[in-house]
Amino acid sequence: MSTQTITPLYTAVATATHGRDGTVRSDDGTLDHKLAIPKGLGGPGGPGTNPEQLFAAGYSACFGGALGLVARMQKSAMKGAEITARVTIGKTDRGAFGLAVELHGKLDGVSKEEAQKLLEAAHQVCPYSLATQGNIDVKLIAD
Repeated sequence: MSTQTITPLYTAVATATHGRDGTVRSDDGTLDHKLAIPKGLGGPGGPGTNPEQLFAAGYSACFGGALGLVARMQKSAMKGAEITARVTIGKTDRGAFGLAVELHGKLDGVSKEEAQKLLEAAHQVCPYSLATQGNIDVKLIAD
């Protein structure tokens, strides 16, 4: 249960049919994809995306926005950034399924040390980071 109250700014709506081997579509139709179970999870792979790829895409985009905000607030010399999210699904020690995330940041115009500090600051404001806090192991790596 959430312990915070938010003032809504935007609500995204998407519907998945037939689980990991179906489709996912946003209410406005801009997102409309076939889903396929990857070979690594025992599926056929092939055309189609999967929930882990969709989560990686959303997290990397959201984190990049948070990073830009933090860089502006700190008056950083960062000129641009590329965030790559690596989302891993696996078995937990309790036999359930769990996720782990690595966020790799290539930041232009700053040292590797400053890049790491900016990644850590963005991790404190990114909605995805805040939502996963205490639930998913997230590693921040300045490349």
